[in-house]
Amino acid sequence: MLQLDLHPTGRHFLQIPGPSPVPDRILRAMSLPTIDHRGPEFGALGLKVLAGIRAVFKTQHPVVIYPASGTGAWEAALANTMSPGDHVLMYETGHFAALWAKMAQRLGLSTEVLAWSGTDDVLPNAPGWRRGVQADLIEARLRKDTERKIRAVCVVHNETSTGVTSDIAAVRRAIDAAGHPALLMVDSISGLASADYRHDEWGVDVTVSGSQKGLMLPPGISFNALSPRALEAMKTAKLPRAFWAWDEIVEMNRTGYWPYTPNTNLLYGLSEALDMILGDGLDNVFARHQRWAAGVRAAVNAWGLPIQCADPAVYSPVLTGVVTPVGVDADALRRLIHERFDLSLGTGLGKLKGRMFRIGHLGDSNDLTLLATVAGCEMGLKLAGVKLAGSGVQSAMEHFAGLVAQAPLMKAA
Repeated sequence: MLQLDLHPTGRHFLQIPGPSPVPDRILRAMSLPTIDHRGPEFGALGLKVLAGIRAVFKTQHPVVIYPASGTGAWEAALANTMSPGDHVLMYETGHFAALWAKMAQRLGLSTEVLAWSGTDDVLPNAPGWRRGVQADLIEARLRKDTERKIRAVCVVHNETSTGVTSDIAAVRRAIDAAGHPALLMVDSISGLASADYRHDEWGVDVTVSGSQKGLMLPPGISFNALSPRALEAMKTAKLPRAFWAWDEIVEMNRTGYWPYTPNTNLLYGLSEALDMILGDGLDNVFARHQRWAAGVRAAVNAWGLPIQCADPAVYSPVLTGVVTPVGVDADALRRLIHERFDLSLGTGLGKLKGRMFRIGHLGDSNDLTLLATVAGCEMGLKLAGVKLAGSGVQSAMEHFAGLVAQAPLMKAA
């Protein structure tokens, strides 16, 4: 007898911090017939999305679009600018920063990892994973590098594993204050189109990002936003690269084409996403994410549970990490919530596995989406026997009801 996997009635609540829910109008755009990627219609599409994505990165310089995940764009950033044995300084703020450092090692680079070295009573095994980049540590290390062996500084803008957003402008100031020529490379995979980001103004040399977070697309597109210094570094870099090579892509992009077969239907979706985001206005998009984040944090505070990010100055507008009490398995709690309420929450990663869960509040959401998410979490916590200090649902309702919307809702159709 044929066995079918049946979905529950109603719409699944996908509240992980990416992939985020894909709006219906983007899904409709992706369903259009595939066109010839060497024909004139495609060239017009290519020029449109390349111009639009530059506006989202806030750059006047090239943005390379790959048919790959964000991990591919990590590799492209390093492969196009580094040579075997080059020394790179990586700042660890969480699981994804650690993975980028691991990739650098596998590519044959010499990696040095900085991290906050204080103590933390809530998560003693991962104190640095509750805070953003400490730019003064980077400046101090660069000042000691009198031989200028450090070729790049790599940091994460919005650490998806922890809910911490780092001050990238402060990192650039630290590099400049040290008078050091190292390139600044930034992962903004989960930050782009959800949190304020300024590639040119902040002096970033390579920004890495992906499609499945604030851009509201399925996984499968990644980006490298480049600076003139990065393009200059490419000319002498010796790490092997072929598929990831910037030079051929940048050249062919001048007319809207790629040197290989691009993911045409995802580019349809990207075009629609850019229309939605830029039509709404980036400042409105950022304000909306901040409002959602504050509402979710109000709920977590009412529950009396620690927020993963210990520094309110760098709370993420993209996600909120919630630390469970000692002895409460956060993954078992997530499974309970999923089974009972069809609500998916992000798992704790790496050092945080089993100690926290992550609530995504990004992209195609609204106030009621987040209220329902908070309600599902609260019911799950109670079913798991967690004693709560108060009602997070009530606190979130008061937050959202007490605020006049700072921007009109994004048009869904």
